[in-house]
Amino acid sequence: MQIMISNHSKEPIYEQIYAQIKKHILTNELKAGQSLPSMRQLAKDLDISVITTKRAYEELEKNGFIYSVVGKGSFVSEQDNEMIKERKMRVIEEQLSMAIQNSKEIGITLIDLKELLTVLYREEE
Repeated sequence: MQIMISNHSKEPIYEQIYAQIKKHILTNELKAGQSLPSMRQLAKDLDISVITTKRAYEELEKNGFIYSVVGKGSFVSEQDNEMIKERKMRVIEEQLSMAIQNSKEIGITLIDLKELLTVLYREEE
């Protein structure tokens, strides 16, 4: 498992770790039951504080991506892809609702908003 930390990112380091491990799990690069590096080992490998890796692991556990066994370590949880998709859809809906509200406040038309969404979507491909 490779994790890249950017010191230039506005995103906190623990969120960068969280997002990358989550992506590895969702893309099945990390499989259910597979062990993760210990918090201390990951902190050492990334040259960061153990507190930072602990926070990332806690968030992953809170959101059901991993589970911890005292004295054994942290492991990838079994994933229900439909539930994950449903959660993601809710987040997207909330973010789009916010974007629509902001657009209306400054007078952006639906056509312009669709065009912006299309451009941004294609940039990610």
